Amino acid sequence: MARSVWHRSLWSMLALCGVLLATSLHLHGAQPAGASPPTRSAATSVTGATAAVPECTNADLKASYRARDAGVGHRYGALRLRNTSDSTCWVRGFGGLSYVGGGDGTQVGAAADRDGAAGARVVLEPGDRATSQVDEVVAVNYPRSRCRPTPVDGFRVYVPDSTQSQFVRHRTTGCGNDAVHLISHRAFRG
Repeated sequence: MARSVWHRSLWSMLALCGVLLATSLHLHGAQPAGASPPTRSAATSVTGATAAVPECTNADLKASYRARDAGVGHRYGALRLRNTSDSTCWVRGFGGLSYVGGGDGTQVGAAADRDGAAGARVVLEPGDRATSQVDEVVAVNYPRSRCRPTPVDGFRVYVPDSTQSQFVRHRTTGCGNDAVHLISHRAFRG
């Protein structure tokens, strides 16, 4: 009995490896040795020589947010920066993210925590996007007396290395207590 279970597990694992290999070849294409990798027009992560390409400014980028998923006590989404300029530029790292409310842009609670390393530069050609994964803890996870629930109008978004911000509508409930951290986000990626 143990041998047949082991064999079934082995064959299942081999079948899964075959499916993954076929998917990888389909998505990335098989190339002969010495062939150049395919070029892409999408955002590209670069660690080397991008000295001739300037860093993106707040004016070059348009921020947006897209809700993606939810789990027990959490909501997940993607903060996207789209290059709306006519020139190629790059972003790197996190920027800033916080809830705002009151109809006047007043910050609600603590700014977002940064999750992980800053990562490599992401080169954005006109129209390309960089994305930061956002994790929001649901405010009702905390006692009302500790959280001090406060209506949120949206996010205040600072692009990396900028002191100017953008507003992105995202109605939810935050915590008025700065000691309660509801938001975390990862560095921008291509």
